[in-house]
Amino acid sequence: MSARSHPVLPEPRPPREAVAAMRVDAPTRGNRRLAGLFAAANSDTQLKAWWHVQQVTADRLAMSDHSWVHIRIVVNIALRILRLLVRRGVVPSVVSDYGMDARDAEVIVAAACLLHDSGMSIHRENHEAYSLFLAADKLPSLLRDAYEEPERSVVVAEALHAIIGHRRRGDPITIEAGVVRVADALDMEHGRSRVPFEEGRPNIHSLSAAAIDDVKIEPGEDRAVSISIDMNNSSGIFQVDELLATKLRGSGLEQHVEVVARIEAEHEKRLVPIFRI
Repeated sequence: MSARSHPVLPEPRPPREAVAAMRVDAPTRGNRRLAGLFAAANSDTQLKAWWHVQQVTADRLAMSDHSWVHIRIVVNIALRILRLLVRRGVVPSVVSDYGMDARDAEVIVAAACLLHDSGMSIHRENHEAYSLFLAADKLPSLLRDAYEEPERSVVVAEALHAIIGHRRRGDPITIEAGVVRVADALDMEHGRSRVPFEEGRPNIHSLSAAAIDDVKIEPGEDRAVSISIDMNNSSGIFQVDELLATKLRGSGLEQHVEVVARIEAEHEKRLVPIFRI
């Protein structure tokens, strides 16, 4: 639906009221720098205002959720994937290239997730690029207490790379950027599609989004990460192949991540009972 179609918007809330309940965090597992990043983000009213405006933009375009809830989900998914990779011996790029720590990789991934959609507060088109100049200004202050120079600028630069790398035709060249790219696509269960669809007009986008019941991210047997997707309808394959497979291919994580989508519904003809990437 285009902006000219005048979508029905939710009841407006004053900005101060809208940002009051926002809080994004994830298990830090003793990572003090990560905890410090979350504390700084959750006390930053400007950052929360961007989260609010990016959702208003999504509402205007009748798009799926791009609010702070999406940010929180992506942060948790990304850290889960990164930790599973590290557990299986995959070395984060900040470790292999700078001699830093896997805990610094967690900060990079979380920082990128916090700001990856902030550019939608400006415009949907090319929002990843707009996110860059907002994040370039914001991240140094969010990381001020966690890092000194030059490490702070390294973490900021790597987070910026992860932000621009999450776009559809992004070209991530770090483990951390690949994680953010895949995590963004995995916010899909219970109709939380990352593929825009027109409100009130059933089509393959809306039907496939509604077909995703559950997404599980677990240690794999042959690969470090196993992603299991439960669907109630074959249309969910479009969601998995159009979005997740597109983001996984070219992420640099293909050899480390396996994806299996299963259709458990008994009321339909199972044209494709199991779909693998």
